[in-house]
Amino acid sequence: MPHGELGRIFGRFLDTGEPVAVTAYDGSVIGDQNCPHKLHIRSPMALSYVLSAPGELGLARAYVTGHLDISGDLYAVLRALTAVIDGLSTTEKLWVLRQIGSRYLRPVHVPVEEAPGRARRVLRGLRHSKARDSVAIARHYDVSNRFYELVLGPSMAYTCACFPEPDSTLEQAQFHKFDLVCRKLGLRPGMRLLDVGCGWGGMVAHAAEHYGVQALGVTLSRQQAQWAQKDIVARGLADRAEVRHLDYRDVTETGFDAISSIGLTEHIGARNLPSYFRLLASKLRPGGRLLNHCITRPHTYEPSRTGPFIDRYVFPDGELEAVGTIISAMQDNGFEVRHSENLREHYARTLTAWCANLDANWTEAVREAGVQRARVWALYMAASRLSFERHKIELQQVLGVKVDDRGNAGMPLRPDWGV
Repeated sequence: MPHGELGRIFGRFLDTGEPVAVTAYDGSVIGDQNCPHKLHIRSPMALSYVLSAPGELGLARAYVTGHLDISGDLYAVLRALTAVIDGLSTTEKLWVLRQIGSRYLRPVHVPVEEAPGRARRVLRGLRHSKARDSVAIARHYDVSNRFYELVLGPSMAYTCACFPEPDSTLEQAQFHKFDLVCRKLGLRPGMRLLDVGCGWGGMVAHAAEHYGVQALGVTLSRQQAQWAQKDIVARGLADRAEVRHLDYRDVTETGFDAISSIGLTEHIGARNLPSYFRLLASKLRPGGRLLNHCITRPHTYEPSRTGPFIDRYVFPDGELEAVGTIISAMQDNGFEVRHSENLREHYARTLTAWCANLDANWTEAVREAGVQRARVWALYMAASRLSFERHKIELQQVLGVKVDDRGNAGMPLRPDWGV
């Protein structure tokens, strides 16, 4: 390949309106080298990764292993590479192959952080079986509680925050999110709350401390449950709050006044939505409410399965449905839907704050989880921010109620939960 040829090839797919430069091991330079944001092609192996899986998966493998590197803002570089991330056409792939040459088509070693493909996962059980879900959740969440503390901040809330003001901090926004859920659920002292997929117990602790409810949270992550239960005891809430390491399908209690599902529906699967909402409805008393908070697709005709990078590195077996699909499943399986709210821009801001936390604590995060795992998180959070901003995905809160036999919902005539 002629000297400097790589820069010309990659430059074809770089958004020239973005302040990003490219350097390559062959001496290629494209863009203003004084620009603070640069993509570095460190070795020929970067090309082999990209050619082995054109699009987001190949780029991810090259970045996670360090053969592609970023200086400056990862988000800015990804924004300049949206043409590649969105997927090259067959014609473009063939053009790249002709320019680079077939000598880079060789077997590559995938990073250890990469989950097996969907076909091989069948050995762990059927999709969304209890055993397979347990493995998928543990793979993502049982990384290191300290790592998540560095990324998420004191709230340990790994879901979209809700910013009450433009200048609100992440902690203020996470507090406001939990409070908004409590108000939508109409929580009052003495009520019983079930929080499914409770994470590190943020919703459980908030509802118990500020609304005086008896709160039970369940999570498939053992490390989350241990951290959450310790935090509950430290906050003096052990008499009215509990987090169990348990599948939500194995909760035996019923008659709850409210259920919060914050960030769990993404792991349920489209085929399982009817049974999911039927089960939750069976856990509620008549008049009880459900608040379902999850990432969704913008359109019902889009496939529910996630792309290869998210599926292999972040949320194995994860699925995203449109809010219309979520609402239909709720309506058909025990709930009257009373309210829906899109917090898409709030999740972009949440991810911006998480990325800043990881950057600020990079050295300790690498020491805690390893450099390749830290790179996975940096890449997925920056890419997710871009997806929310570009309206590739949304964050929807849907409020439903289990009406009684006479049709009574116990809802206010107008929403009373404020903003």
